[in-house]
Amino acid sequence: MRHRPLLAALLPLLLALPLQPADAPRFEPLQPETFAAGGALTNAFADVDGDGDLDLFVGFNGTPNRLYENVKGTFRDVAGAWGIADARPTRAAAWGDYDADGDPDLLVGFTPVAGAGSVLRLYRNAGGRFEDVTAASGLTVDGGAVRQPAWVDVDGDGDRDLFVAFRDRPNMLFRNARGVFTDVADSLGLADPRKSVGAVWFDWQQDGDLDLYVANQDGDANGFFVNGPSPDGSGKRFVDRADSLGLAGGGRAVGVATQGSVRPCVADVNGDGVADLILANYGKNGLLLGARDGKFSDVSAEWGVAVEGRHDTCAPADVDHDGRLDLYVNGTVSATESWRDWLLMQKTDGARGFADRTPPNVLALNASHGVQWADVDGDGALDLALAGTRADMPHALLRNVLPGAVARRSLQVRVLDARGKPGPAGAEVRVYAAGTRRLLATRWTDAGSGYDAQSDMPVHVGLATMARVDVEVTVPTGRARVRTTVRGVSPAAYAGRALAVRVP
Repeated sequence: MRHRPLLAALLPLLLALPLQPADAPRFEPLQPETFAAGGALTNAFADVDGDGDLDLFVGFNGTPNRLYENVKGTFRDVAGAWGIADARPTRAAAWGDYDADGDPDLLVGFTPVAGAGSVLRLYRNAGGRFEDVTAASGLTVDGGAVRQPAWVDVDGDGDRDLFVAFRDRPNMLFRNARGVFTDVADSLGLADPRKSVGAVWFDWQQDGDLDLYVANQDGDANGFFVNGPSPDGSGKRFVDRADSLGLAGGGRAVGVATQGSVRPCVADVNGDGVADLILANYGKNGLLLGARDGKFSDVSAEWGVAVEGRHDTCAPADVDHDGRLDLYVNGTVSATESWRDWLLMQKTDGARGFADRTPPNVLALNASHGVQWADVDGDGALDLALAGTRADMPHALLRNVLPGAVARRSLQVRVLDARGKPGPAGAEVRVYAAGTRRLLATRWTDAGSGYDAQSDMPVHVGLATMARVDVEVTVPTGRARVRTTVRGVSPAAYAGRALAVRVP
């Protein structure tokens, strides 16, 4: 493995740097030599081998992609053995069980290169190896700057359809019919020709249908595509309501060519059980709080999120297990500048908003593009995976160092379908104090995350205490919202493993 001199000199410094401010969380590099290479663009987690822990895919900008198998907290690259060590510049990655056989399959999106073939590649997980089924599945796409892919059940028939956002051509939605895909974006109103980069799905109307928020670049307004009946009554159609709902800018200016949105995140930031939207932007970042009447209010400045710069990814997580969501936002790396990263923690003095608590050793990495939170060592705390785009910076994996008792104050929830297979993207997980309706947390299964990524992993909920909780999972089925509740759950009983909740 090649090690650049700057990186070799930097790693010992990262381990030894003092941590300031004093209340900043502490992160320590895991296997820094293994994760030393630069030039990574996207990353996503899934339990590829079915052993109960999370493995990590990392897509690179022209060097072979990597699949890190997690063996009890130790990682090794097995991409070559599994058949997915593509050396084409890789912009996107999405895990999803498209064939409903119980294990995660992988959709990879490449930068277009003349003569290199389809910019999408679908790998079917065949147990110990992946099979390229792109052509047979109908996902051959010639040309296009791939950005956000997402496996979602758009039509409510129980299988995974595939949405793909593009930077330079109309977005696509592939309907899954027994493993064969057909683009139906135009007929459903989703073939948006704007410069799309990020996207996320969630049931905004609370009517059982998934709606779609799309982040656009180069001054283009963002789109918010609401799923509903077509005007002629013939079926479903999406209508862009971003302007009327105040979502067109997402906190930044519209119509300014140097500004745009890169990543939208759905999260319940203020703990009221309603979906909020976070935007990583070129320009000022955005935070739009949702209300029960469906409206959104821009509180970006009030909450301390409206940082001016260029940012690629928002990644919310309860980092310190106080029951409130914190936020990682990373900065873009350009040919001339590296914009800084931000770990924003919710304030503890009773005031609403975020404060910068970025540890110096994390700030020194100047990571860009990919960010994911996952408990990779089973201690209960969320660890941080970064995709370092700079050639001289690592694609780091950092362990979240919490005291053992604090790390264990959490619960992971794995949503499964009635057959015990991976459950739908965009499902809502709410945790209440046991025997009450006192809401402790709301989370969503991944329907678009990181930088052009989608992970397949349990939902993580940090808890302020270890008291028993009730867990409620709500699934938008395309026809209704179906709720499943597990009562009296002891978080201690699920240390190191996830609570599995089967939904109809």
